[in-house]
Amino acid sequence: MSLPYNSKDTIAALATAVGIGGIAVIRVSGKLAFSIVDSLFSGRVKIEEASSHTVHFGKICGSDSVILDTALVTVFRNPHSYTGEDVVEISLHGGYFLSQKVLNELYSAGARPALPGEFTYRAFLNGKLDLTQAEAVADIIHSKSEKSHRASLEQLSGKLSKHINDLRTQLLNLCSLLELELDFSQEGIELAQKDESLTKLESIESKITSMIESYSEGKLAKEGVKVALVGRPNAGKSSLLNILLEEERAIVSDIPGTTRDTIEESIILEGLEFIFIDTAGLRESNDVIEQEGIKRTIAKLQNADIVLFIVDSSILHTFEEAKWYNDISASFNSRSHEIFVINKIDIKSKEFNPQFFADKRVIEISCVTHEGIQALKKLLVDTALPHHDSSVSSIIITNLRHKQALENAKKSLQRAKDSIVNGMSGEFIAVDLHEALNYLGEIIGLTTPDDILNNIFSKFCIGK
Repeated sequence: MSLPYNSKDTIAALATAVGIGGIAVIRVSGKLAFSIVDSLFSGRVKIEEASSHTVHFGKICGSDSVILDTALVTVFRNPHSYTGEDVVEISLHGGYFLSQKVLNELYSAGARPALPGEFTYRAFLNGKLDLTQAEAVADIIHSKSEKSHRASLEQLSGKLSKHINDLRTQLLNLCSLLELELDFSQEGIELAQKDESLTKLESIESKITSMIESYSEGKLAKEGVKVALVGRPNAGKSSLLNILLEEERAIVSDIPGTTRDTIEESIILEGLEFIFIDTAGLRESNDVIEQEGIKRTIAKLQNADIVLFIVDSSILHTFEEAKWYNDISASFNSRSHEIFVINKIDIKSKEFNPQFFADKRVIEISCVTHEGIQALKKLLVDTALPHHDSSVSSIIITNLRHKQALENAKKSLQRAKDSIVNGMSGEFIAVDLHEALNYLGEIIGLTTPDDILNNIFSKFCIGK
């Protein structure tokens, strides 16, 4: 699949959100950027003659010389711009009609509408960003929490790229020795010591394994932690959700079956986004709508990272009830973490037997007195990130594409190690090492197929 971008065109698009705002910024990039903007701009200095990184005040006029707005025009000369090309950014007063009118004038003057992600693609093409940094731009835009933002910012800084390049350099050095050895094979000269090569490969594999294992934390940082609230009707799921959100988001009622659809809301705890899913109370019901809500509850359980079983301690629980919880527990994703939240401890029944949940992770709370709520929040964070490494030198993988490429590289390294152990020639070992190099190169965009590039940049918004 070929990429849809024509890098020879001059492109223009709104760089700020569509709609009403304080300002609207239009970005223009390409060889004709200066002359096209000059055809609309009237100021003390012509844009084609302006120095790079300067800002100019003037009027933006239409093709009929009618003034459309006063504006600030910022000039970036290649290669010192976001795209590496000549770039102009026009700052207008915010407003949908005005920004669209100016864009249409730019298109009439010779620019074309930018495609999604096209500005960042040009930055990638011109060596301003590698592929991981380009992806980080989109991730920063969509960050909802401090941890997500921090992980994206570190990736944009080139931290991941440097680590990948270091691994590739080590592999390239080993490949060079193996291939040089092949050239001298008839003379019986051995340049690459097998034990030393094996040790180097094990070191590289260990680093790759650590990066792969970091994805579980990185995925949560990027996408948030999905927490399903599950239990019998009137156990207090909606009350707990409202307390966690600190607002009345869910309907609280004594009538069983009040929550019939799932409600999703998020909060930030210690810089990490938690997405709470208030589900329909699980019980036998003849109500068609309630049955649908229960069906959706079961579906939500499959994708939850944490499941909070809300237990009403104000009523008597039997062994049959405990079995019901175990049966429900068996129906959801085995990777999910279970927490049994014993609610209503302010009116706990004397007959309530905590032994029913003795083998479970349990916390006691009251949605009336708020006892245990802070402890529950801490438990959620500790459960989501049980082995968090706060070291600034640690690499966190947040992108599934990166994880899959690392897994493929690891498999290639394992085959290379097996070849060394089995005494195979350097020629066979080098094939697997080159394969590992290609997989690592995919991450930073050195050996990435066009269809993958197209998929990455097509997910960007227009103007980025």
